[in-house]
Amino acid sequence: MPPQTLSAADHVTIQPSVLYFGTPVVLLTTLSEDESANISPLSSAWALGDHVVLGLSPAGQGAVNLRREGGCGGCVLNFPSADLWPKVEKIARSTGRRPVPDYKARIGYEYVADKFGLGGFTEIPSETVRPPRIAECPIQFEARVNAMHGDGTSAHLIVEARVTRIHAHREIVVPGTHHIDTARWSPLFYVFRHYFGLGPDLGRNFRAEC
Repeated sequence: MPPQTLSAADHVTIQPSVLYFGTPVVLLTTLSEDESANISPLSSAWALGDHVVLGLSPAGQGAVNLRREGGCGGCVLNFPSADLWPKVEKIARSTGRRPVPDYKARIGYEYVADKFGLGGFTEIPSETVRPPRIAECPIQFEARVNAMHGDGTSAHLIVEARVTRIHAHREIVVPGTHHIDTARWSPLFYVFRHYFGLGPDLGRNFRAEC
């Protein structure tokens, strides 16, 4: 069957409530003022070279921690695999802020002091930053904040950070290399507030190294 030819008549104009068109889930770990570890689930993150850009709510505990610590304490971007989505969803309604910010309270968020315990995650030490890593996440980026855009009154906090160390589970690394085995790594994606894993490999870009 020949490919279908589409025209303008085949498209409609829509106004979705969110624009999460398909981004990887990141569990951002930071340190709160009492030195306890906080986990902030994010769905707005992208990388450029050895830098990452994050988008998060300015009223959440993760943002509060980043503003207080700046580049000194750093943070960790933990990337869960697709099979971890039930653990991610367990902490999705929780917040480390007390009292719970009004807008979060209105949509059902609750204060939780120990998100690691709630989600069934395990803390392991980082090497270049103070917040811990999440052992269950197959890839972890330790990073230090370079710049932040927005404050507590802004709709979003945009964070630029430089990756200082990368950790990966042994079974998803091509032996003898520094490359991720894409046949064995299945990241968790957030698509219009639904969780997805990877589909079949469709092919490689000309710059792919393995």
